[in-house]
Amino acid sequence: MELRQLEYFVAVAEEQNFTRAAERVHISQSGVSAQIRQLERELGAELFDRSARTATLTVAGKAALEHARAALAAAGAVGQAVGEVTGLIRGRLTVGMVIGCTVTPLFEALAAFHRAHPGVELALLEDGSDRLVEGVRAGTVDLALIGAAATPAGLEAHTVISEPLVVAVPPGHPLAGRQAVTLGELAAHPVVCMPPGTGLRAVFDQACAGRGIRPRIALEASAADAIADLAARGLGVALLSRSMADHYRDRLTAVPLDDVDAPALLALVWRPAPGPALRGLLACGRKAFATGPLPAADGPPAG
Repeated sequence: MELRQLEYFVAVAEEQNFTRAAERVHISQSGVSAQIRQLERELGAELFDRSARTATLTVAGKAALEHARAALAAAGAVGQAVGEVTGLIRGRLTVGMVIGCTVTPLFEALAAFHRAHPGVELALLEDGSDRLVEGVRAGTVDLALIGAAATPAGLEAHTVISEPLVVAVPPGHPLAGRQAVTLGELAAHPVVCMPPGTGLRAVFDQACAGRGIRPRIALEASAADAIADLAARGLGVALLSRSMADHYRDRLTAVPLDDVDAPALLALVWRPAPGPALRGLLACGRKAFATGPLPAADGPPAG
């Protein structure tokens, strides 16, 4: 058996889909299927139940999964140990980025790291913050830029932005002339906001739940531009972070939410005890975010 076969096996087990697993390991689906079939022949047992659309582990597959993960981790540790001694870092890092959040400093960090360590393969994926956090915890994502209400438990984090939520309304709206608005007052108006699983929505939902308020969610969109456009057309009150709302001040008026104390966060998160490659990328990330322009329109908790 080969390490690549174990890698493909773990990918299919975690993705529960041969097509997504193939995309993750960057080969064709037929290639993944062929290698896993070969692994099953060597082991003398089927690892997946292929009778449904979702690839689920058989009893044998469940028994093999943790051992396969351990073997891959051990192989990676060998390369890391040699890299630390020789100063040559190799391997692969998967970086997650919240959907709709174009953050130039993150790209600068990736470019700087690639120049310094060309032997490390970089992969970039977009997803919702909740799924990215799950990926970091599971080890399928090494570093993720997420929107959040708080640092996810059990993970290390570097906060990029921490700022309050605001509502944004077009001229002539009943809230446009207010100095501030409470959640109770906001409940009288339809709200346009990001979907569940995003950082901004998590802050809003937690604040509403803490006060026993059920907001009227009229429309949901993952991009700040879409939320602003819908609000500008009178379809609801936009719920945004302060920097997002500032970007649309030519057509929307931002009003602070008076009783939402928790800030919305944009943060880098990773598992404790990172290896040398991830430590190098984190150093580049901290430097880039300390000196580079921070996001505005696509700012914190965009996903």
